[in-house]
Amino acid sequence: MAATSTAPSAGAFRATRRRRAARSLVVTVSLVVTVSLAVAVVALFVLTMMVGSFRLGADEVVASVLHLRDDPSVDFVVRGLRLPTAASALAVGLALGAAGTIFQQLLRNPLASPDFVGINSGAGLAAITGIVLLQAGGLVVSGLALAGAAVAALLMYVLAWRDGVAGYRFILIGIGTTLFFDGLTGYMLTRAQLSDARQAMHWLTGSVGQAGDGELRLLLGAVLLLLPTAVLLQRQLRALELGDDTARALGIRTELGRAGLLATAVALTALAVAVAGPIVFVALVAGPIANRLLGPAIGGIVPAALAGAALLLTADLVAVHLLPTPLPTGVVTGAVGAPYLLWLLATTNRQGAGG
Repeated sequence: MAATSTAPSAGAFRATRRRRAARSLVVTVSLVVTVSLAVAVVALFVLTMMVGSFRLGADEVVASVLHLRDDPSVDFVVRGLRLPTAASALAVGLALGAAGTIFQQLLRNPLASPDFVGINSGAGLAAITGIVLLQAGGLVVSGLALAGAAVAALLMYVLAWRDGVAGYRFILIGIGTTLFFDGLTGYMLTRAQLSDARQAMHWLTGSVGQAGDGELRLLLGAVLLLLPTAVLLQRQLRALELGDDTARALGIRTELGRAGLLATAVALTALAVAVAGPIVFVALVAGPIANRLLGPAIGGIVPAALAGAALLLTADLVAVHLLPTPLPTGVVTGAVGAPYLLWLLATTNRQGAGG
């Protein structure tokens, strides 16, 4: 009798140990990948400020950024010329990477991205309208882009609401809204003067080097505030991935949690677009890349944000320094992201997950 009662308890003990070992492995993998991505991002951030017509060493860049050394010529190149672009690429990449993975997990679809659900298009339409009709520039264009993204997100949420927001309905309405906004943007371009049209097309392509100090400070402040907010909401995000019924059983207020996560992702996207224009595909690919690296620890917002920053810093290096003619950053991200999108569509369709 004693042997019989001891056997189940021994089996339960072994099962508990296995679960703890698996949980410990997931935490270790997540930590290692996150730290490795952070190191890569810091290295790319410094490298961005080292290369150019006036080459600098890593020690000179770090000393100038941290105000450890007083060298007027180096400080002018680093702080005055290169640091704003590098900081813009870092902040925009972090924002887009985090926003993209929130959309994908929340809507449970790898194609869910601000690029395809109307956020970028709404920002683009508002910005182009300001450039063409108001001859606006700088902070005004950024403010219009921010407002356009917020209005587009609110419109889609209202249109997608049917006793809640379902992923596929939100995505389909977002695609329709994107096409509508893109059509209006094309019409506005046909009404523009040549100089305004050139400025508008440059903005629509997306480039991390076009932000002013005011827009950049706003984005950096928002990333410092919203990224920790997204991490705090990650428990709700993981619960919502399991379905509304399961999330309610876990004590999650589903619609409030979903609205908070969407608002965080939209704010990050809108501010990134306001600073750099609608740079495509970074939000789409950052999350999947981070998940490939994470393995069993998939779904981390911070690793996805770091992957987005690494992608954008690399794309800017390629666009400015490795091509025969410097190009906007969005050209490189589009050239890399389009084949990935085709591959994603093909594999999703084969797996039967794409509807």
